[in-house]
Amino acid sequence: MGTTKTEEFTVKDNKLAKYAKALAHPARIAILQLLIKKQACICGDIVDELPLSQSTVSQHLKELKEAGLIKGDIEGVKVCYCIDEKEWQNAKTYLNTFFGLYNAKNKCC
Repeated sequence: MGTTKTEEFTVKDNKLAKYAKALAHPARIAILQLLIKKQACICGDIVDELPLSQSTVSQHLKELKEAGLIKGDIEGVKVCYCIDEKEWQNAKTYLNTFFGLYNAKNKCC
């Protein structure tokens, strides 16, 4: 199987791709919206709010955590999740910068 050659791209390109990948599933968007709406750490409530199994939600939480968009703290037997504010601002900057590259005045097609 071929390599992804991510090392051939800039650190910024790789970070932007990491954030985009984390946002590339509607379940992960729903999880982030839930965390934003609650403005607090959420433990077991996430599974109750989504039409997905515990294992599926856990996999999506893992992806979001690996991208740095959320963080989790262990409280007893539960892991409580919330938005990682610093990484969220970094993602916002990267995505805004990327989308700001396009100049609508360039009508090529």
